Amino acid sequence: MRVRRTLVTAARGLGLAVVSLVGSVLLFSLTLVSLALLPIGIGWLTTPLVVGQTRRFADQRRVWAHDWAGISVPAAYQPLPERQRGLPGMVQQCLHLLRDPATWRELLWLPVDMTAGFFTALVPVLLAAYGIEGFVIPVLIWNGVIDDYVYGFLFASDPLQVALMPVLATVILAASVFNPKLLPLHFRLTAVFLTPPKATLAARVERLTETRHDAVDASAAELRRIERDLHDGAQARLVAMGMDLGTVEALIERDPAQAKELLARARTSSAQALSELRDLVRGIHPPVLAERGLDDAVRALALRMPLPVDVTGRLAGRLEAPVESAAYFSVSELLTNTAKHADATRAWVDLEYDGERLRVTVGDDGRGGVILPPAGGAGLPGPAGTHSGLRGLERRLGTFDGILAVSSPAGGPTLVTLEIPCALCSPKTSSS
Repeated sequence: MRVRRTLVTAARGLGLAVVSLVGSVLLFSLTLVSLALLPIGIGWLTTPLVVGQTRRFADQRRVWAHDWAGISVPAAYQPLPERQRGLPGMVQQCLHLLRDPATWRELLWLPVDMTAGFFTALVPVLLAAYGIEGFVIPVLIWNGVIDDYVYGFLFASDPLQVALMPVLATVILAASVFNPKLLPLHFRLTAVFLTPPKATLAARVERLTETRHDAVDASAAELRRIERDLHDGAQARLVAMGMDLGTVEALIERDPAQAKELLARARTSSAQALSELRDLVRGIHPPVLAERGLDDAVRALALRMPLPVDVTGRLAGRLEAPVESAAYFSVSELLTNTAKHADATRAWVDLEYDGERLRVTVGDDGRGGVILPPAGGAGLPGPAGTHSGLRGLERRLGTFDGILAVSSPAGGPTLVTLEIPCALCSPKTSSS
């Protein structure tokens, strides 16, 4: 088992060294070139792409640090800002990335990763390879393949020292058993450069605390709504149906005709109560969402909309139930607002999972002018006279450390993008 761990660590170190050298050199070079091209305008187009790839590169290193060494390297990227009118989307995104301290931490980390990071990743495999070399070199010397060689402090010209080479190799291989303790050095070096300052982490914790309070308040409000709907709807109908059945029991022998009429009314009340209960359950957690997952639930939702809605994208597995629920009701609210206020002829929903986060884009060809209201505001009328409930969606997504971005120039189209960091918890299963 120990030998197996040693070999696995050496293989991981070799792969990590190659990735560190090639990936860091390429991304560092591309970043410098892209920044140099900012004054002539090309950099505004290339910088978001290069920085995005660098972040994916750093995020993958965070995953390996956690999985291979148990080291947590937190990420604290600033959420996308509200769209500024008059600025193209690519320019705004580029400015946001250049103002984010995480961008410059990663730029500083890349040259360290291609040098010291490369060496620390290569140490485990070098140690194992050097130990194996100590057994191969004496065989080559005794067969006359090589004449002049130095293995450590042992020289090939002395037969005694040649005989001692396997002994030294044994010591080195024994030391390589500690390889699993050497590889974390690479990830600790990564953590030094990529871990955000404590103030940034504290601000992120504060934001998550606020969104947690919002989630608790929203849950309490939802519970009150369910109680109110039950009391005013299904419960009232069931009470009335019980009273009708009691009257039927008293009239069934004396006035069968009136008893039959009351039975018919009770049957109608039971059907209405059942329909209201189904609507209530659908509002809490749609059955299709629980049974088929987010993508099929969104497709079912699109079929119920009063305007054509195209849904693209398939998820390879199921997400956690709270994430699916938050994404589903966010899409539902956005499509409902589109149908009511946007004067759109069509809408579309795109679902994508990139291995780390769920990205949902909801768009329409309506009149646009939707504005994300300032924090604390319930909603502001846009130029087109519509009201935005986007802050409520932003708070809902904030519970999962998610973000919301809006692009809605006057005249349209409107694009609302939701991103939620999450993981697939189970593969998609086909239903019969």
